Amino acid sequence: MARLTSDFWVSAFLRQAALDGLVAVLRRRGAKEAGAIFVKLDRLDGTAALYGPAPQALADETGRRRFQLILQSDPASVEERVEKERRFDPDLWLVEIENRAGDPRLDLVD
Repeated sequence: MARLTSDFWVSAFLRQAALDGLVAVLRRRGAKEAGAIFVKLDRLDGTAALYGPAPQALADETGRRRFQLILQSDPASVEERVEKERRFDPDLWLVEIENRAGDPRLDLVD
């Protein structure tokens, strides 16, 4: 099965978050077709987490985008990691979601 383009996936993610009553914003637009997507979760309690693409070896046959936890820390440390990832891959997408429940609304690998 074909994988959704990054811009389509991000658009759908943002729309679903809005429908669920959550605040989610696109902080950085990356490569339209296949830019890596990173999601910063702000728990609104002084903690944050960064999720990034799961390794391709952990992908499933449906073509869904899967994510893994990269860092759980304070917002400043997460921002430092985002900047490091951006220097490594200038085509990445960055979405930020606020959720007090701590649910990033992503398909996570175990």
